[in-house]
Amino acid sequence: MDRRDFLKTASMTTLMAAGEWTGLSKVFAQNPSQVKNERISRSGTSDGMEYRNLGGLDVSAIGLGCLPMVGYYGGKYDKREMVALIRRAYDKGVTFFDTAEVYGPYTSEEWVGEALAPFRDKVKIGTKFGFGVEEKQPTALNSRPDHIRRAVEGSFQRLRTDHIDLLYQHRVDPNVPMEEVAGTVRDLMQEGKVLHWGLSEASARSIRRAHAVCPLSAVQSEYAIWWHEPETKIFPTLEELGIGFVPYCPLGRAFLTGVIDGNSRFKQGDRRWNLPQFTPEALKHNMPLVALVRKWAEQKGLTPTQFALVWMLSRKSWIVPIPGTTNPDHLDDLLGAGTVRLSAWELETFDREYAQIDLMGHRADPFTESQIDK
Repeated sequence: MDRRDFLKTASMTTLMAAGEWTGLSKVFAQNPSQVKNERISRSGTSDGMEYRNLGGLDVSAIGLGCLPMVGYYGGKYDKREMVALIRRAYDKGVTFFDTAEVYGPYTSEEWVGEALAPFRDKVKIGTKFGFGVEEKQPTALNSRPDHIRRAVEGSFQRLRTDHIDLLYQHRVDPNVPMEEVAGTVRDLMQEGKVLHWGLSEASARSIRRAHAVCPLSAVQSEYAIWWHEPETKIFPTLEELGIGFVPYCPLGRAFLTGVIDGNSRFKQGDRRWNLPQFTPEALKHNMPLVALVRKWAEQKGLTPTQFALVWMLSRKSWIVPIPGTTNPDHLDDLLGAGTVRLSAWELETFDREYAQIDLMGHRADPFTESQIDK
């Protein structure tokens, strides 16, 4: 059996395995009190990293988001250094890497492809379609079937691969029925080109419509200590259908790490410059949350960065955050959360203290909000 036939068989197996929910992490979900305050068992871990299952896709409990490397938060970065950073993450146990054609555009996929080429069969790459990049309209939604196929073929070239482990629709396109999108991806899976698929910033209704045609493995949305909306909007649906959750910006765009204070300011070119949560007034108003995270981090012997991820990883066994960084030291810091978990009692106590804090500012600017599925 050649590689293409193998991939086709694997894809069909995935299609027939809707609702499969396996892996060591499920034990913790069923009885979180067993996690206690210590590190998880080395069983099911490697190099200090737990591994989890996203609707049939086995990945490291912490993935690496590769968007900041293209200057999303300002700055320009050297390709060689970013390739080395991605490989450093792999050396430390990360097997899940997140990118998209629109990041750059194209640059992120190219760097990820180069970095992971030597061990492509040992990692999982998630990438996305859904914006009109090929049509020179990178902010316009486009999920027409012909566009999806062109996007996938382009991703193959940039990622130096013949299959995509996890293909997301980047944003729900109101002009293309979800059933049509799901059907196109189903065809790509039957052809062995895509092994798993998911949605990004999708509503529960869209998730159900997509899953009914072609079972989803994961949904990606913004989620962090200061942004809980997915818990009420989509978590019940994900849990019911056996779909994994991949949070982006799990560190609150660095706010939760403690490196930002009430005097921080952001210029155009940094994604935070026009976000309501990052106005001068909101930053000062929200500092009590930073203090709370710092207090808990010290109690647990963690850094604030690590605690923000541990909080998330402790809530559900099917959550796999994808923090991003451009700094090797920051990478090492966030990966320190790989096997630490909070007990159910600790989560409840933290949540009670969090509930006493009044937060200011929405997570998105008006244009970005307009493209989020409700």
